[in-house]
Amino acid sequence: MTQVTRSHAHRPRLPDWADPILFRLRDTGARLADTLARERQRWALWLPVMLGVGIGAYFSLPVEPPAWSGLVLLVAAIGAAWAADGWGRLAAGALLACALGFTSAQVRSWSVAAPVLKGQLEASGIEGRVVDVERLDEGARVLLDELSVPGLAREATPGRARVRLRAGDVLPSPGQRIRVFAVLQPPPAPVEPGGYDFRRHAYFLGIGAVGFALGHVEPRPGPQLTWTGRFGAFLEGARLGIADRVGMRLEGAEAAVTTALLTGEQGAIPPDDLVAMRESGLQHLLSISGLHIGLVAGLVFLSLRALLALAEPVALRFPIKKWAAVAALLAVLAYMTLVGAAVPTLRSVLMTGVMLLAVLADRNPFSMRVVALAAAAVLLFQPDAMLGPSFQMSFGAVVALIAAYEWAQPRMAAWRMGAGPLRKAMLYVFGVCLTSLVAGTATMPFALYHFQQVANYGLLANLLAVPVTSFWVMPCGLLAYLLMPLGLEGWAVEGMGWGIRFILWTAHAVAALPGAVLTVPAVPVWALASVTFGGLWLMIWLRPWRMAGLAGIALFVLAIPLSPKPDLRINDSGSLVGLRMPDGGLLLSSSRSGRFEAAEWQQRDGLEGEPKAWPKAGTSDGVVRCDSLGCQYRRNGKVIALVWRPEALMEDCRRADLVIAPKLEARQCPAPLVIDALDLARRGAHALSIGEDGRVTLESVRPHPGARPWN
Repeated sequence: MTQVTRSHAHRPRLPDWADPILFRLRDTGARLADTLARERQRWALWLPVMLGVGIGAYFSLPVEPPAWSGLVLLVAAIGAAWAADGWGRLAAGALLACALGFTSAQVRSWSVAAPVLKGQLEASGIEGRVVDVERLDEGARVLLDELSVPGLAREATPGRARVRLRAGDVLPSPGQRIRVFAVLQPPPAPVEPGGYDFRRHAYFLGIGAVGFALGHVEPRPGPQLTWTGRFGAFLEGARLGIADRVGMRLEGAEAAVTTALLTGEQGAIPPDDLVAMRESGLQHLLSISGLHIGLVAGLVFLSLRALLALAEPVALRFPIKKWAAVAALLAVLAYMTLVGAAVPTLRSVLMTGVMLLAVLADRNPFSMRVVALAAAAVLLFQPDAMLGPSFQMSFGAVVALIAAYEWAQPRMAAWRMGAGPLRKAMLYVFGVCLTSLVAGTATMPFALYHFQQVANYGLLANLLAVPVTSFWVMPCGLLAYLLMPLGLEGWAVEGMGWGIRFILWTAHAVAALPGAVLTVPAVPVWALASVTFGGLWLMIWLRPWRMAGLAGIALFVLAIPLSPKPDLRINDSGSLVGLRMPDGGLLLSSSRSGRFEAAEWQQRDGLEGEPKAWPKAGTSDGVVRCDSLGCQYRRNGKVIALVWRPEALMEDCRRADLVIAPKLEARQCPAPLVIDALDLARRGAHALSIGEDGRVTLESVRPHPGARPWN
């Protein structure tokens, strides 16, 4: 037999200094692989994270991907998972979850597709069926479907429209067909690039137009409702009936907050009280979420189990614990049906339902896997919810709480053994403080990203208000539900009002404290992604390598003072221009036009107080100089001409580095950069930054007009 030897002469020999480096790399890789293998029981918790990565990839694309892209990604990921083995299969599984998230977002976008109004319609008599009636602090607004709009073809008519009614108008009934003389316009776009996109939010709600009524509501005959339509009308009627019952006993903010807890409708809460609740850290009490769902389930479960335990033959022969769990599950489903399946409510019901099913199966109901299952369900069936603050803050708080209690539970159990009344009371206070501290810390990055502010005294406010909500307000609310069919709910509603009066007092008192609110500039989306991934890494893993997640959190903290602010902004209608001053402040072209955009710009810059307009002649330092034809703005060596009148266009086009003509067409202007009315109409609001080196960065809300279904 001929012996064959392999020659290694063709392989280049590495230098001697590289051997220790390669050895350390191999050793580090082996240690990481060993640590990952030891965390095997936590792998499944990354499923919703990978789904979220795929969903984020879909929504971050500048243009709509081809219809086949999601399916191709899925097939490719499945093939990779099938062919791979070992660690390769784990990586392929992560890619498969990402592809599944991407596809779910794409399918969701197709499934809700409906016409969106292209531009503002003059006042006309529109007809539609009332889907929802929302009472506001002043007046009400209705959501209409089955629309008929004069001058619009059926294929161009939006699927739904939200119309604000005139104050004092008679409210229509859900399911009723009405006609109202109103002005309609498309859902508003973001006030600046990177701002909150209500147009996208409305698209996924099926709302293609918003407007306001100029005339009174007129009832119109309509076709017979289907059984689903009748059920929806019944629920809306029940909500309105509950609001009427509450209004007979309570007034003002107390009635509005009570109605919000019983029906889920927050529109009637006065703005001052909403601000106080937000600035004190108590706004979560208004959103039907884990606290409320957990209280409903707990109260029903404990009450029914205690009652059944009083009957000794029943308690000894039957599984009363499981009976109580079934009753609690039915109660939370009924509560969700009545208040609506918003993201925090849906998440809480999913988690509570899985916990109660675990009780039925004699399993531990408190687990991070329950949160992962609920998150995966929401992401698969409502992937657009991931972009909103409700999803991010609710799941962030719950994940952080479970991770904290995984660490604290053994210690608290040891403290609770043999504890007397005083120690139990102290443990309860400690639990409330820990819950508020952990939840507040976990939701802080999302509050800073979406609202540019966070409550500094949330711990104090929650320590006062949460016990009142848990032990007084919600039990009275359950009694009110039970007594309303009998017409005996008055004393229970008034009891809720007493508790809510104390909560509102707490909110206003805490919000009035010095330094109650921390305000910062808007941070970029990459900073939010960094703190989210870092926080998840810290809370999901159990071994010391989890501490690497602190790097992502630190990166978010560093991004706050370094967040760039645009030097110049223009709203989409061209009616308002905002300029950055040398001291970092913001000056506006008008104190009357675009008040909503002005307030949003001020908030996103992390500035307090009302934004001001520059003087007609310009500023005293010469940064802004104006005459009757326009203004000149100087920043970092660049001259920007703001042209109000066509007579100044040609001269400014020759002299200025940038020309902005928000109300004119300037296609022939020879300036290096021009923004005119056509640009604003096509691409929406613009933001412009000028670096210290004179480099100009321009962004717009719609860099690729019409590239996504919602814009």
